[in-house]
Amino acid sequence: MKTPKETNPTAQPPLRDVTRRHFFNQCAVGLGAIALNELLGADGLGAVQIDPANPMAVRPPQFPAKAKRVIYLFMAGGPSQFDLFDDKPKLRELNGQPPPPSMLAGKKFAFLKGNETLLGSPRKFTPAGQSGMTLSELLPHHQKIADDVCWVRGVTTDVFNHAPAKLFMNTGFQIPGRPAMGAWATYGLGSQSRDLPGFVVLQSGPRGPRGGSALWSSGFLPTSYQGVPLRGRGDPILYLHSPEGLNREHEREFYDTVGALNHARLDDVGDPEILTRINSYEMAFRMQTSAPELMELSQESPQTLAEYGVKPGVPSFGANCLLARRLIERGVRFVQLYHTSWDSHGGPGENLESDLEKLTLETDRASAALVLDLKQRGLLEDTLVIWGGEFGRTPMGEVRKGLGRDHHIEAFTVWMAGGGVKPGVYGATDELGFGSIENGVHVHDLHATILHLLGFDHEKLTYRFQGRDFRLTDVHGQVVKGLIS
Repeated sequence: MKTPKETNPTAQPPLRDVTRRHFFNQCAVGLGAIALNELLGADGLGAVQIDPANPMAVRPPQFPAKAKRVIYLFMAGGPSQFDLFDDKPKLRELNGQPPPPSMLAGKKFAFLKGNETLLGSPRKFTPAGQSGMTLSELLPHHQKIADDVCWVRGVTTDVFNHAPAKLFMNTGFQIPGRPAMGAWATYGLGSQSRDLPGFVVLQSGPRGPRGGSALWSSGFLPTSYQGVPLRGRGDPILYLHSPEGLNREHEREFYDTVGALNHARLDDVGDPEILTRINSYEMAFRMQTSAPELMELSQESPQTLAEYGVKPGVPSFGANCLLARRLIERGVRFVQLYHTSWDSHGGPGENLESDLEKLTLETDRASAALVLDLKQRGLLEDTLVIWGGEFGRTPMGEVRKGLGRDHHIEAFTVWMAGGGVKPGVYGATDELGFGSIENGVHVHDLHATILHLLGFDHEKLTYRFQGRDFRLTDVHGQVVKGLIS
């Protein structure tokens, strides 16, 4: 006599025969369905509704945006505002004298021991444009963009060591595991590029930034939104070219077969990361055509290459700035450039004399060229450009072999251009540059303002994780209306 299963192969087994694995796999409220619900953003008042088959589909912001895309020029290590942006004649006058004890009361520093003296900058500063800004002799090309930029003085942060401070500036939290700003932007808006990642990372300088890939991680967001690093030499991504003997048609068949297997597994377990894997394979296939064309800087005019200071085929910060412009022209939502090493303590390779001059030679021309190029092409109006590091430097010198300063979190300079930002000087610091005395801007405020320019209320762009609605600004931050045009 045949069993019910033999008579009807699709019949479900009796309840007493259902295994725990079957229950979790097939139940409508099983683990797979719960995970897929998480991907779809079903929970949380500010959650974004995502098409799991197309997580980078363009989505409207919560309100009309002034900026559609972001290029973030991150100067890893902490540029010295005293030697670049914030001239302090009083500091030069008191050079070599001990700082007032009241100024240091209750303050913490990374390396200062208490015997340091005030250090006035040896650099010459001159007025720049009509903005009231003065700029160091180390930044001659920045003079050209003085009236296009909002110079934000008195930026403050909470963390005075490099990796945690970089994480704080990039993710709003000093411990790894939170989504980067670029991940939040692509989660909220998607990307206009079908053939390139929505969030791209470019690196230059002698080494990678402290904090590593956690700086561009998607954290608890689906991994579709993590930053994708592109290499400056050779293939932008390893193994981008087809293996020898495999043409595009054969490779398409391979991707289709793997995709079918992944879809079958997705139907079986509902794991949202399988969707990320499927989309990653498809993006890799499309990038085999799009990425080589993107990296071909020789397509640019000789004049453009000269303005950025670029030699085709030679990796540099300038080449990355030009790549950033090419990326946003192709619809990429968020491009982050990291340039090391700005850690000017005064030791070998990190003094405020020849080493700082070397860094500005590497970055000054290209930073200004990017702003001018975007402006000339009509892209600056809705592209937000940000320049800055994780903190600044102290008004006291650091006792080492060369001229240097320690990390300083109380008042440093970040500049922003385009994307609805109001040009001019915003905020002021005291006569020794130790702290903000007017319109201070905390990192959380900066993040809230950037999201506002992208069309989001920073309190309402959220993602539910482990029973809580998380956001870039955590439970802090206010939009700085004075920065917005």
